[in-house]
Amino acid sequence: MNVDPSVEEIERFVAEDPEAPVVMLNLLRFKKGGAEKYADYLRAAQPFAEAAGVQIVYYGLGSTPLVGDSVQGWDAVAIVSYPSRRAFAGMVSQPGYPIALREDALVETVLQPTTDAAAVYQSAGPDVESG
Repeated sequence: MNVDPSVEEIERFVAEDPEAPVVMLNLLRFKKGGAEKYADYLRAAQPFAEAAGVQIVYYGLGSTPLVGDSVQGWDAVAIVSYPSRRAFAGMVSQPGYPIALREDALVETVLQPTTDAAAVYQSAGPDVESG
């Protein structure tokens, strides 16, 4: 299984809204010994992230799922904030970006882009928030 987006997937992702901020939910399943390798990746990627204005909002290790089969659990979860979709694409395409370390660490992943839904709820009026 490929753990990194293809060039075409990145182009589609950016084209949806190039300058909009995005928060990426990362669900991570490690290879044997992958947690340590992923830590190496995070350290090596830090200068690239800082230069792109990227912030790791949260990084935590998973435990037994509360809902769902135990095999559906993820080893770790990361929530990463990017100033724009273009910033994400630019960061991961920089020469020297440590993509091989990430690939060595992961057996499976989900990268789920999200956008702030507060504006959607505010424009819908008070009935949406009160349920």
